[in-house]
Amino acid sequence: MRITVSGLPGSGTTTLARHLSDLHGYRMISAGEVFRQMAQERGVDLPELGRMAEKDPAIDRDIDFRQREIAEREDDIVAEGRLSGWFVRNADLRIWLQAPLSCRVERIFSRDTPGDRESALLLTQEREACEARRYRDYYGIDIRDLAPYHIVLNSEKFAVEELLAIVETAIRVVGERKKQDQ
Repeated sequence: MRITVSGLPGSGTTTLARHLSDLHGYRMISAGEVFRQMAQERGVDLPELGRMAEKDPAIDRDIDFRQREIAEREDDIVAEGRLSGWFVRNADLRIWLQAPLSCRVERIFSRDTPGDRESALLLTQEREACEARRYRDYYGIDIRDLAPYHIVLNSEKFAVEELLAIVETAIRVVGERKKQDQ
């Protein structure tokens, strides 16, 4: 089973992807974690690496295409990242998580400790705008277009255990259909 989990910053994609990966014993590939590691390695914060990526498309392309290559080659994988649902063409299940900006900022504030909530809000808005420009310019993708996704879930409304219950139902249905098609 190939599953993608995508969403805007702070929507809970990494949390859900980790839970799915642990529950099923699937390998997890996280574009966001790779991006964070790259920022640390370069000694910059996420917004600065985003600005660098606006000038150097190789940064995004390296992350996105490496993830796609692995996810399309392997079975039993969870690919987590903003564009995973777009790039993993043979995914069995594509999930988009959404939550209001205020909820996502609160999560980012508690996770990344950017100083204060106002800073977290500004950094989140800057990051999202930067990413939206890059995705449009580099790939012709409008991040607001949810057409590739099989399921869109609100991670403010549902706790991770509840999201898992919904996704587990979808995984079971997809798995049964795959067996019927063989």
